[in-house]
Parts: sequence; structure tokens; C-alpha cells
Amino acid sequence: MTVDQAINLLVTLTLVEMTLTVGLGVSLAELGGVATDWRLLVRAAVANYVCVPAATVGLLLLFDAAPTVAAGFLILAVCPGAPFGPPLTALARGNVPVSVGLMVILAGSSAVVAPVLLRRLLPLLSGGQGLTIDAARLVTTLLMTQFVPLGVGLAIRHWRPRLADRLQPPAQRVSKVLNLVVIGVILAVQFRLLLEVRPRGYAGMLALLLASLAAGWLLGGSPGERRKAMTLTAALRNVAVALVIATGAFAGTPAVTAVLAYGVVELTGALLLALAWGRHVPAEPVAPAVPAGLPR
Repeated sequence: MTVDQAINLLVTLTLVEMTLTVGLGVSLAELGGVATDWRLLVRAAVANYVCVPAATVGLLLLFDAAPTVAAGFLILAVCPGAPFGPPLTALARGNVPVSVGLMVILAGSSAVVAPVLLRRLLPLLSGGQGLTIDAARLVTTLLMTQFVPLGVGLAIRHWRPRLADRLQPPAQRVSKVLNLVVIGVILAVQFRLLLEVRPRGYAGMLALLLASLAAGWLLGGSPGERRKAMTLTAALRNVAVALVIATGAFAGTPAVTAVLAYGVVELTGALLLALAWGRHVPAEPVAPAVPAGLPR
């Protein structure tokens, strides 16, 4: 087994375990509350499947990115539903149930939507290199690694809630360990390529993050708690899914480096924003003074 094959296997295992863990912590009632709000779903779909990919394509053309680098960013652009969304939304004092529902629905839908978008968008930035993906194989892979374990987790939560409660803490610990191992291995393998990323590249990544935040904010609606959830959801792309695609279709190329580098940028930026929002607590309204002797 080659190093690239080992990384792909490790990333796939991590994605399956993470998605199962997400399902264990989500009730069908929470999911149903978001699934029945069609206006919210339409806005979320536009933000995540139209605005963010469009901004990505525009910035990649503007910065004249290399084809394989462009492939990495495109993969991230079409993979929403990151599991970091709900905890950061909680940190930002946003609407956590909405964030959880959006995460699950976007993660599940990306198993079908992501391959379709990649098949359409990759030729625009291939630079004559003919970068392609096997859409049918990719759909099968994402369904098996994302949709199926998510469904299993949801089923356990619905039919055996006590079992889900017992399984969730150790599953979360395993997720953290696997994520650290994946990041460590990829950093070790891709370290030289990461060092070669120029300041211009990080400027482009920052611009993409700001565009993603703006898309979520503008389409977030009101009240503010929902807008926070939508903003963070749009900004956080699903790095685990993107790594499965990148290591499977473009192993050993800068596409994997691009996914990892932007994953660090998006998580850092979203965390700082969540912390800023969380510290800004509206002041309690002060009741007007009542003169002595008058009823309160």
C-alpha cells in the first residue's frame, strides 16, 4: 500500500466515524424543524451551492491558480456541512438547532450535489489538463462514507436514545483522535508544499473566506441567531469530505495541499468570528425610574 492509499483509507475511516457521531447527537425533531422550513433551505442552498462555488471560481480565475490547486479549492467549495458548524454557532450564541439541521441536510445532499457541480466546474479551470472525476464512483463513495453512517446514527438516536447517549462521548473522543492523526499525517507528507504557499495565496484564501461569510450573512435572514448559524455554516466547508475526494481523485498533488491549507484558514477565521460574536452580549434593558409614591 502506498502512502497516498494509506492516507485515503485513513481519511475515509475518519469521515465515516465523524458522520456516525454527528447522527448520534441529532434528533429527528431537530432535523425536521429545519427540513420543513423551505425558505431557510432555499437560502442555504443558494449560499452554499451557488454563491460560494461562484466566488471560488471567480477568485481562482482572478488569481490564475494552477489547475490542480484550483481543483482542491473547487472540491472544498462544493462540500458544505462541516461538523464544526454547531459548536462554533454555540460559541457565537447563535441558533444551534438550525445549525445542526443545516449541517445534516447539507452534508447529506452534498453526496449527490458535489459530484454534479465538480463535473460542471472542473473543466472551467483545468487549463487544458483535462482534470476529471468519475462522478458515479464519487457519488457511491460519498453515499457509503457520509449518507449511510449518518442514517445509522440518526436511527440509533431515534430508536435507542439511551444507547446513543452512551455511544456519543466515546465516539466524540475517537473523532478527535482520528482528526489529529489525519492532520498530522497529511502535514508530514504535505509539509514542503505548504511552505511553498505564497502570501498571495493566503490573501486569496482570506478573500474566499470573507466572500463565504458575506453569502451566509446576506442570505441568513432574521433574527440574528439564525443569521449567525447560516453565516458560520456557509463559511465552514467540510474538509473531511473534501479530503476523501482529493486524496481519491488527485492524490499526491497540490489539490490535497489546497484543501488542508484552506481548512486551516476557514476554521481559524470562523473561530475568531464566533468568539467575537459570543463576547458581544446585548445589554439588559434598563427600566425607567419610577418616582416615589407611584405604583410600579
